[in-house]
Amino acid sequence: MNKLYWLNEIKPSHRAQVGEKAFHLSIAMQHGYPVISGFVVSAEVLHEYIENKSASQALVAELSDSSLHFDVDDWRQLQQMAMRLRQEIMVSSLPVGLLDRIYEAVKTWNSPYVVFRSSVALPNGRNDIENISGLYESVFCFSQKKEIEYGLKLLWSQLFSARSLLYWQKMGIDLRSINLAVLVQPVKNVISGGSLKANASRWEIEATWGLGVAIDWGEVQPDVYYVKPETSRLSEQHLGHKILAYRCENTTIDESSGQSKTSVLTLEKTCLQISLVEEELQQQHVLSGDNLAQITELAHQLVFILGQDYLVNWTFIEEADSQKLYLTKVSKPNNNFSASCVVKGIGVATGRVTANAFTIGKDYQITEQLPENIILVASEITPDWLPVLHQVKGIVTEQGGLTSHAAIIARELSIPAVVGINNVTKIIKNGDRLLIDGESGEVHCLEGNVIEAHTKEHIDRAILKEKKEKDFFSESLVMDIADPPATENHLATWVSSSTPSISQPSPNLPMTSTRLMVNLSQPTMIDKAFCFPVDGVGLLRSELMVLSILNRDNPYTWIRNGRHGQLLDLWTKRILEFVRSFSPRPVYYRSLDWRTHELPTLHHSGVEAAEPQTALGQRGTFSYMLNSEVFDMELTALKSVQQAGYHNIRLILPFVRTVEEFSFCRKKIEQAGLTDIKEFELWIMAEVPSVLFLLPEYIKAGVQGISIGTNDLTQLLLGVDRDQALLARNFDERNPVVMAAISRLIGMAKEAGIPCSICGQAPALYPEIVEKLVEWGITSISVEPEALERTYQAIYRAEQSLLLEAARRQLK
Repeated sequence: MNKLYWLNEIKPSHRAQVGEKAFHLSIAMQHGYPVISGFVVSAEVLHEYIENKSASQALVAELSDSSLHFDVDDWRQLQQMAMRLRQEIMVSSLPVGLLDRIYEAVKTWNSPYVVFRSSVALPNGRNDIENISGLYESVFCFSQKKEIEYGLKLLWSQLFSARSLLYWQKMGIDLRSINLAVLVQPVKNVISGGSLKANASRWEIEATWGLGVAIDWGEVQPDVYYVKPETSRLSEQHLGHKILAYRCENTTIDESSGQSKTSVLTLEKTCLQISLVEEELQQQHVLSGDNLAQITELAHQLVFILGQDYLVNWTFIEEADSQKLYLTKVSKPNNNFSASCVVKGIGVATGRVTANAFTIGKDYQITEQLPENIILVASEITPDWLPVLHQVKGIVTEQGGLTSHAAIIARELSIPAVVGINNVTKIIKNGDRLLIDGESGEVHCLEGNVIEAHTKEHIDRAILKEKKEKDFFSESLVMDIADPPATENHLATWVSSSTPSISQPSPNLPMTSTRLMVNLSQPTMIDKAFCFPVDGVGLLRSELMVLSILNRDNPYTWIRNGRHGQLLDLWTKRILEFVRSFSPRPVYYRSLDWRTHELPTLHHSGVEAAEPQTALGQRGTFSYMLNSEVFDMELTALKSVQQAGYHNIRLILPFVRTVEEFSFCRKKIEQAGLTDIKEFELWIMAEVPSVLFLLPEYIKAGVQGISIGTNDLTQLLLGVDRDQALLARNFDERNPVVMAAISRLIGMAKEAGIPCSICGQAPALYPEIVEKLVEWGITSISVEPEALERTYQAIYRAEQSLLLEAARRQLK
């Protein structure tokens, strides 16, 4: 059981025990390709480790006789079970002699750090391996006995993480049949890392500074290079956004205390360090001409053992004043499907799904129900469609961009979506079998009878991503093996007391000065937001919130048909769902901001007919001055919430063009009695560019805070309609003009002593701008639930960077 398999000695008969990753690397090494030395702790070690645990003492042992049952669709139960299973792995002792054997092997490298990588083999020769990329994260640690033991157990425990249990259950694979081996390698002085994806017509190379895990974890946008195989010439290259780098260096260990000493941010329980990339290097391509030449030469050579289609990960390591290229992963793509067409748009909501197309034209009248489990292909999506989109598996549209209504709705509902594909309703026919990738923006039209296999391979990526976000917070409780519970019998009690309350953020994460808030509109997303350390709801979108209660009618019709009281009751109850759930944390309710074309049935006094589709029009506070019936009802609903004992409700006025519009609304708010409660605050959306000049006047008129809406602010500053596909490709909140406007608004708010939040899509889509927002002094950042994890990480890194800079200045 304690046998270690060295890469240069692995044979075909060892494949099931060493896993696919190690097996393919061993083939490359044995053919003379550059692979870092390493050995494998075989899968049989983990199997025997689990089987030797007493079933009476360990829940994990019940896996061996199928007596362990739980509902993977109940995420609370799933997470609690995952935490118990992982904890049992962490507190148990390794087999006698195994740690000594591993430690002696590691010492031969003379490296201060090692990395543990998963290497999986599935039963019956299944080749689904490529689909589990990211399911198990590599573990970096110091080359000392205690750290090696911790690192091995931590990787093993990931087999029982919530996302792993969910994935294998959905795939229909018995957890006991999975062979999880561990590849152990030294970590050297890494300069850069990335991947090479090869096919007959093009080689695509991605690169970032430091370890390639920054790409795997989605924390940087890598540089991308396209090379023509027949000439080895670079056809195009794109500069990425590489604001941070991961490395294992510049760290020493105090042997007496076991504590690391470092001047940069070090992740807990690991030697892995995060450093901010200098501005000059951010604007510089990672790969030099010589680097590219080395990669392309290796790409040509790999064709001999892999064929024309393959994927490898690589790293450049500093050795004797030169950079040497090494392979860290070698794989062949799964070609279990064929595509008759591939069209590309803008990926706006992550996830990958396969289903039949339901294609509709511009004149299609939305009904109460759409067919279930379809991919909706339409010219555009308007907000009033939201109630019937819950059963849709994916969305593809001709119009729209990253901040279009289709994009926002898809992210709200966690539905994969691709927008901005010209004439897609003519390209894709009703009933076509599609695969859509909401991250890459690709839509594949699939052929033949291979669809079910393909669907199974790419099962529910969006759900996995959701579970991974939960894992980041709730499964961070894996304890230090140096300080385990007194006995394993106390495990259930410990887990119960450690599980985060449903109404409170997890206590396990460091606090940040910048408040992290969530954008919501659907009550079904409340539970998801609770899994993160949010400080409240930064934007409650009323126009999306009420669509499900309006029954496909507009509120003015409700009022004129004598149903004012019924609508007010429904409206109040819906707001209470959010306010009660987050109490005492604030909920910032934004009053209605409908453009008439967004609701085709919307006709009321002051608007003779629905306007042509436009980014401007009769919207925001101007529409209240035309007809205040619904706004008055909103204020009454908010007052009812206060009277119910909830004083955490706040109000944001949308699309305010003038001080006169604000003053009109403020008077009505005072008349409604909302300002009688001292905790109440009245904010405005800072999205019409005139706010850059009028903010002091707004504050004099009674504005108590601003929330920067980057979606509208960007399109009005740049003259770009975000709903028009061609123009939307030029819609970028990182434009210097937009960033300058945001900086000025934050500065003006600070000078005036009022809070300033940002609730547009910019921080979620481009985490790299969070550093600037924190540096400028933003009070809070509010994003969709799916972006909470990466936004928290970006805020934490930015604040740590500022603290380090301040410390350095003080030392000087």
